[in-house]
Amino acid sequence: MVRVIGLISGTSVDGIDAALVDVVGSQADLKVNLVAGKTFPYPAALRSQILSVCSGSPLSMAEFAQLDDAIAQEFATAALTIQAEHAPAELIGSHGQTVYHRPPGNTENSSSGTTPFPKSLMGYSLQLGRGTLIAQLTGITTVSNFRPADIAAGGQGAPLVPIVDACLLAEPNRSLCIQNLGGIGNVTYLPATGKPPNPEKSEIYTLGDGILGWDTGPANSLLDLAVGHFSGATLTIDSGGAWASRGTPCQALVENWLSQDFFAQAPPKSTGRELFGVDYFDRCLLDAEPYNLSPADVLATLTELTVLSIVRSYQTFLPAMPDRVLLCGGGSHNIYLKGRLQSQLHPVQVLTTSEAGLSVDFKEAIAFAVLAEWRVRGIPGNLPQVTGAAAPVLLGEINSCWHSLA
Repeated sequence: MVRVIGLISGTSVDGIDAALVDVVGSQADLKVNLVAGKTFPYPAALRSQILSVCSGSPLSMAEFAQLDDAIAQEFATAALTIQAEHAPAELIGSHGQTVYHRPPGNTENSSSGTTPFPKSLMGYSLQLGRGTLIAQLTGITTVSNFRPADIAAGGQGAPLVPIVDACLLAEPNRSLCIQNLGGIGNVTYLPATGKPPNPEKSEIYTLGDGILGWDTGPANSLLDLAVGHFSGATLTIDSGGAWASRGTPCQALVENWLSQDFFAQAPPKSTGRELFGVDYFDRCLLDAEPYNLSPADVLATLTELTVLSIVRSYQTFLPAMPDRVLLCGGGSHNIYLKGRLQSQLHPVQVLTTSEAGLSVDFKEAIAFAVLAEWRVRGIPGNLPQVTGAAAPVLLGEINSCWHSLA
């Protein structure tokens, strides 16, 4: 057994999810025990700066370094706090804070709209909160910077969680979709294994290429922007989807928005606020003007965009619809969103990962705790059929604290 702290702040930038986890086994026999989990909100000024950077605001190199340090300090504080009342952890797995993500061959974000590089241009993904500083501040070896190794192998660098989902959630007799609803939505498809896992094997049962995964599009990112816009920044989320539930979706708008190229793109694929961020939201508001929608109507329509982007991606890219969908992430608490998904996916049952024994709020942090433990043990952490990488690779950089150096 290894005690590991998993840390992540997602594209919603609402805080740092910290999970103190006991990890037992490797892959086919993997078991995790969540000892403690807590979300640590960012200080308001830091969150505002991160969101500004994610929206394209420029930084000097000095400001960039200061932001990187500030995020690392918040992550280190979260790690020390989560273990304060428990036996200490031996390892930290920190995903960090994504501030920029460019999938391979994507030239949409270049200032001129053109590039001298070919369409095979390698992807790029930047997570702040450097592991070297976290290791020094906590005194705990820290694995960080998980995405570049997959990108170097030709992959998207995302999503990275499906391999852990397969180890912890796959079922013998039921196919599953594990749908994360963070700022951006992503799915893991797990076919029925046909038999229980074999603890004598190190591979992930015999699922092989049956595991699929990709980013489905916006989940909470546009909804949170809309709430901030319509509330005059007094609210950051639509708790439970209560505001959206009072509106009526405009189907014509949803169909218009679903014509965006990303939704028709076949996996492997990933995205972020670079596409579904402030600029996209502003265009949504302009598109909505002729329909004279109320704020509740706009929220309901954006919710329907999230719902139908998920449902249609299943219908288009899965070999068959799943037997069950398990939701996780902040959006799993959105009762209205969950209800719309259930309505559109009927008769597929929509539940949460908590109902399958894995916390909806800390599943992603748990996954990076597991990936960190695998990195130290030399176990590859990506799935090439999910990310598009040429081969399985070790994910993450190992940062040792100063007193462990000899």
